[in-house]
Amino acid sequence: MNVTINGAAHEVPDGTTVAQAVLTLTAATTGVAVAVNDEVVTRSAWETTALGDSDRVEVLTAVQGG
Repeated sequence: MNVTINGAAHEVPDGTTVAQAVLTLTAATTGVAVAVNDEVVTRSAWETTALGDSDRVEVLTAVQGG
């Protein structure tokens, strides 16, 4: 199955969850937000939200600085 994560194409197994997709980009456990097809996915739903073919995933991480 093909999905787009932060603008880059990725081939992932069927049934891949949002949580698994996030792990391809960051191991951070805080300061991370995810949207699938422009809809925010709450952290409590990451483990149970499966991605579909051609989904667009945006993973945003908070960066501290000034």
